[in-house]
Amino acid sequence: MSNTIYIGYYFTVTPLQPATEILIAELGYAGFESFVETETGVTAYIQKEEWRENILEDIYVLTNNEFKITYTFDEIEQVNWNSEWEKNFNPIIVDNLCSVRAPFHDTPDTQYDIVIEPKMSFGTGHHETTRMMIQHIMANNFQGKSVLDMGCGTAVLAILAEMKGASSIDAIDIDNWCYLNSIENAERNNCKNISVFEGDANLLIDQKYDTIIANINRNILLNDIKTYSKCLNPNGSLFLSGFYETDIDIIEKECNANGLKLKNKLNRNNWVALHFEN
Repeated sequence: MSNTIYIGYYFTVTPLQPATEILIAELGYAGFESFVETETGVTAYIQKEEWRENILEDIYVLTNNEFKITYTFDEIEQVNWNSEWEKNFNPIIVDNLCSVRAPFHDTPDTQYDIVIEPKMSFGTGHHETTRMMIQHIMANNFQGKSVLDMGCGTAVLAILAEMKGASSIDAIDIDNWCYLNSIENAERNNCKNISVFEGDANLLIDQKYDTIIANINRNILLNDIKTYSKCLNPNGSLFLSGFYETDIDIIEKECNANGLKLKNKLNRNNWVALHFEN
């Protein structure tokens, strides 16, 4: 397992909302990959190799006079993500249909109940992009479909796809933590149709899917949309998230150039999740 070094930022936020949601959204856009909401604000983690001294200069909520936000930060070697998550994580309920929770939480009365322990992985359902992708999956037919979950994080979306009836799911992430965590979470939810791989879009040569889910970031998506389009079976669906509403035009332009047309859009706190079809 790689010994990744992280920078942890500890934000104190007053009042908590909506400043905390805005802060998480802006930090995610800046490259922070894991978040833990606390009683006083939020803790955010970014890999040291992605960090720079002026990393917060474009976090505009920090300069908003309506909120008081202070922070400290330090370098840490391997976040004990399970213990951090257990201390602060509340179950996520999406549209009263899908729950994302930890093993120590009570079982909720939802149609789809996903149990995960994310460790360092992104995708607990707290972030807008994960929540919107869950909404897309719940609103669309996955019965008997072959599915790719690209940048799978915790594999929460792959797990939900299987719960929705997908016949085969490939879950891929370039991060070793995510790869191992996805295997664990698939097993924890008794999934039989999920295969987890460590890598990137180079693994997709000659692969074909009915549905592709990619919740990553704008630049990776722009680079890989051409590959996704080649991997889609006729009448296939591509679900994309991990970017802002201001990025829709450039994402849609690249999709259109590869024979993909926008069908539906979800928006939450300036983050978006788009549904394309070929």
